[in-house]
Amino acid sequence: MSCRRGWPFPAEEITKARFLARPNRFLVRCEDDAGRRINAFLPNPGRLWELLLPGATLYVHRPSGQAKGDGTRKTRHTVLGVERDGHPIFLHTHETNRAARYLLENDLIPPLRGSRIVRAEVAVGKSRFDFLLERDGRDLYLEVKSCTLFGNGVAMFPDAVTTRGRRHLLELAEMSRRGVRSAVLFLVHSPGVRWFMPDYHTDIDFSRTLLDVREEVQVIPAAVAWNGDLTLDHRPAKILTIPWDYLTREVKDRGSYLLIVEISRKTRVQAGGLAARHFPKGYYVYAGSAMRDLSARLARHQRKTKMLRWHIDYLTAKADGVIALPIRSSERLECGIAEALSAILGPGPRGFGSSDCRCATHLFFSPTDPLHSAHFHQVLQRFRMNHP
Repeated sequence: MSCRRGWPFPAEEITKARFLARPNRFLVRCEDDAGRRINAFLPNPGRLWELLLPGATLYVHRPSGQAKGDGTRKTRHTVLGVERDGHPIFLHTHETNRAARYLLENDLIPPLRGSRIVRAEVAVGKSRFDFLLERDGRDLYLEVKSCTLFGNGVAMFPDAVTTRGRRHLLELAEMSRRGVRSAVLFLVHSPGVRWFMPDYHTDIDFSRTLLDVREEVQVIPAAVAWNGDLTLDHRPAKILTIPWDYLTREVKDRGSYLLIVEISRKTRVQAGGLAARHFPKGYYVYAGSAMRDLSARLARHQRKTKMLRWHIDYLTAKADGVIALPIRSSERLECGIAEALSAILGPGPRGFGSSDCRCATHLFFSPTDPLHSAHFHQVLQRFRMNHP
């Protein structure tokens, strides 16, 4: 059984389109079955790198009878979801609260069974929380977070730094210390996962805060399924396991990292003692590690002005852009990461970044942006999404 009755959107107003590009956080360009180009509003500020790959199938909503935008937007279309491995993933963060309301009203979130919604969008202090519930005769404030990042049986939140999310956790914890019950619901849009963890690779401050408040704020990671017609499955949500002991050990500012270095034109580089050579236009992926102060190391790599010390410094000094992807871990993983990259990318100069190990190189080449490659994201998730 699924939630129909036109919710969340009438089926006749939903079409599928092929993803082309994302010019900014809230706009995507796509193409419908007739070959028409469409600009669509994307109500999700997350990175969504592993979902919005070239050619990905989008679920796009256009209300019947709507001729223009709503006054605040220039497009009449809205992206509702994206297909991954043949299954829809719901992306509309604003409508996620409607899904949460449906689950609450139908007692489909086991830890919150018996709760009654008193009201939504409740202002408390400087924040606004999604629901005020009444349970066992007492108030319970609930904040809802939409989670679309998952792989290897693990779901993680957030996929981009969220200072607002961290503030919500701190304020919920403060309310709890005053005797007011509070909870955060992570609505995971895939049932094919078992574990939930904060994404400490992407946002270590949020992750540390979640660890700190876990005794004061009830943390509920609930996985749900969306049907092929983008209706919400009616079965009870699957409550995921949080490996707190594992997180206590791993949520530290250390580990390995990837740098994606963009070179927009052929460039001559002499890296330290290596022979000078020309680097073709394209993208270079470097695997490194810093078993202490990882954030500081990545900030240094992204600075243009610095003392040239490592091989990679000579390349980043001439780069047109550098994206840093931390892989926090208590283990040094850079050689394993380099081996995995060698299977999907071309090798860089021999000995680049690998003078102190047996690897042929720690630098790899791609003519196109590796963030647009499903194989690259599989490698990244293989090392980021571990569990006990």
